[in-house]
Amino acid sequence: MADLHFYFDPVCPFAWMTSKWVREVASQRSYEVEWRFISLRMVNAEVDYATHFPPGYEQSHSAGLALLRVAAEVRRHDGPAGVARLYAAVGAGIFEEGRTSQTAALADPRVFAAAALAFAGLRADFADAVDTAAHDALIAAETDEALRLTGRDVGTPILHFDPPAGTALFGPVISRLPSPESAVALWDHVVALSRFPGFAELKRSLREVPQLPALGVDPGQVGAEEDWQQGHRRQTGD
Repeated sequence: MADLHFYFDPVCPFAWMTSKWVREVASQRSYEVEWRFISLRMVNAEVDYATHFPPGYEQSHSAGLALLRVAAEVRRHDGPAGVARLYAAVGAGIFEEGRTSQTAALADPRVFAAAALAFAGLRADFADAVDTAAHDALIAAETDEALRLTGRDVGTPILHFDPPAGTALFGPVISRLPSPESAVALWDHVVALSRFPGFAELKRSLREVPQLPALGVDPGQVGAEEDWQQGHRRQTGD
């Protein structure tokens, strides 16, 4: 049984940054992580993107759903370990190789998915799943599962500690990758909060742009602060 369920949308930069931290801790503590699905496109199915989100969000969230369809196909054939490998390849391809790779992933999820699958040592033809709804019921069910655990006024990632009985939390939302030593210390603090009865929330809407090359922030740099409200950057004039 997994020690942690990590619910991710592959196009969320904060989920990717948190996943890198979780992988570092798992390598030191021998935690078993199961990578599960939450679709931001499904979460916002009833939202008018044109008025609620900055430009580009609808395309990004739609690409995220397409890539989750591929991840679901991978799980069907290669199990949770295949999903772990695919997410590592997809996240690196979107966020660690500069803006060009991120643009390519959003513009043509099928081509991008085929390359990520090949890099992960998985069947490239799984990329055909981007255009089918065969796994949408599963993705929707896991999205609803995540939101039942936390409540709906959250984003990604969602971490479910000690499932099935443990607490699930949105976040932590981090913009910098901790050092290996700091990563474990941060983990212990977060787990302690999750295990305190009645703990619900710590909140800060100001976020640094994550240290990801695709967002224009290299490791060692500090991203500009942005004000995030209701799951998106606050737009000038709001």
